[in-house]
Amino acid sequence: MIAIIDYDAGNLRSVEKALHHLGQDTIITRNREELLNADKIILPGVGAFGVAMDKLNHYNLVETIQEAAESGIPFLGICLGLQLMFESSEESKGVKGLGLLQGKIVRIPDCEGLKIPHIGWNSLTINPKAKLFQGIDNNAYVYFVHSFYLEASNKEEVAATTHYSTLIDASAEKGNVFGCQFHPEKSGEVGLKILQNFAEL
Repeated sequence: MIAIIDYDAGNLRSVEKALHHLGQDTIITRNREELLNADKIILPGVGAFGVAMDKLNHYNLVETIQEAAESGIPFLGICLGLQLMFESSEESKGVKGLGLLQGKIVRIPDCEGLKIPHIGWNSLTINPKAKLFQGIDNNAYVYFVHSFYLEASNKEEVAATTHYSTLIDASAEKGNVFGCQFHPEKSGEVGLKILQNFAEL
């Protein structure tokens, strides 16, 4: 059973639909026991870092998420969900993230001819050791929607990068904790393969 964390985030149903397409059983929940008893957990998310952390605190999910990650349950953050896994974000100064991985979230620098937010398909440079990307060709295209991006502190934890105005850490993984800045649930066959890899961990 894959638990999708419900904290009023926007892309719950599209993640659920993609997992059902892969034949996976899912539950959308914010219940502590259901999360800690799940086989895997996904933290989706669209919107602002500070608002999302307020919601996670409001529903008493911060400690539950940290406990689940520390217990070894495979955990995947998607888009804003990836950003929340880190320590802080320039988007919401003074707001503490979940701190599951080390790094900071910063704004994509302005660049002539490029629009922010970054919306669209970009190719990935993939770390061949990355578990999420097994069976996926280097330079595969995935779908992004974001104005802020990850600068991971530990580059050996970067599973994939892309380039949009600057070098962007597009995916990270450490042990049982994984994150994607892009939306695998909106990234066609490549995205489904990434979700399948996560489901089969």
